[in-house]
Amino acid sequence: MNNNFRGGFGGGFGGANLQNLMRQAQKMQEDMQKAKEELEAKEFTASVGGGMVQVTMTGDRKVTNISIKPAVVDVDDIETLQDLLIAGVNDALSQIEKEEKASVPQIPGM
Repeated sequence: MNNNFRGGFGGGFGGANLQNLMRQAQKMQEDMQKAKEELEAKEFTASVGGGMVQVTMTGDRKVTNISIKPAVVDVDDIETLQDLLIAGVNDALSQIEKEEKASVPQIPGM
C-alpha cells in the first residue's frame, strides 16, 4: 500500500507558499491599519451657503468645529440655518468617505 499523504503543512500542501500568504496577509493588515490611522488624523472642512457655514470634521467622523457667519442667523428663518448645518456635515462626511475609499486598502470581497 503506497501512501503519498505527508502529514503537516510541509508536504503536498505547500508550506512555504502558506507562510508567504500569511506574511502578505499580515502586511496588508498593517497597511490598512496605517492608512486608517492617517485618515483619522486628517481634518476635512466643508463650506456651504457661499461660505456662510463651515463644518470641520476629523477622519474618524468627529465634528471639531462649526463656524457660522452672523448674516445667516435669522430668528425668523431657523430652517435655513438648520439646512446649512445638515448640508455641511453631510458634505464633510462625503469628503471623508471619498478619501477613505482612495487611501485605505480594501480586502477583496468585503
